[in-house]
Amino acid sequence: MTDTIGWIGQHTNSDQAVPGRGMLSGISLTLARGFDSDDEFLISLGADLDELAARTPYQDRGPLPADHHPAMYGTHGDWLYVLENWGRATWYTGYTGGVKSMRPYPDEEIICITLNEFSPPQMIVHAPGDGNAYRAEFTTDTGQGSALDAALQAAGAVLGPRPEDDADIPAYEDRLVNIAGPVFAAVGAYTGVLIDQAAVTTGTLPYVALPAV
Repeated sequence: MTDTIGWIGQHTNSDQAVPGRGMLSGISLTLARGFDSDDEFLISLGADLDELAARTPYQDRGPLPADHHPAMYGTHGDWLYVLENWGRATWYTGYTGGVKSMRPYPDEEIICITLNEFSPPQMIVHAPGDGNAYRAEFTTDTGQGSALDAALQAAGAVLGPRPEDDADIPAYEDRLVNIAGPVFAAVGAYTGVLIDQAAVTTGTLPYVALPAV
């Protein structure tokens, strides 16, 4: 399995210093495709049109507007990706909060990995393009028998129940603590998206401020 974004999950709980004005640990990721334009999805998240046109690198961002969170974004193939490290993903917050612009519609595919630091559990949400969204806590799949579910299983991101044998518990708990790595790797394998670690950590990807929802 090609590990295209697994590095993000491997650094989920990292205390390693960021080598630039970018992101490294605690990243939530949203991917989208099937929209008329990349800007359309970002606008649905509340992005400012002038800011999108400016494409200011994240490392050169100015003061953050009140009640906003910083994000960076990019594209790979037909996917747009949005990275945030303030605790959760804006799309997840808006979708679960009933924000109309963030509803998934037919032919629009969205995958969101949100860490939900302030309101666990960590979640994967998949809107496969049928107008619905299916949720799965980390260690499970969406139960839809989808190609994404198959990728989660193949990556070792789906765990069974806690073992009854005490001898098996340490290995299980180690997998549990590090589960974000396989989750991100699975999403990378399913989408084929490659996100350059150096661009993220140094902050050379374009910046956008997204409103708190």
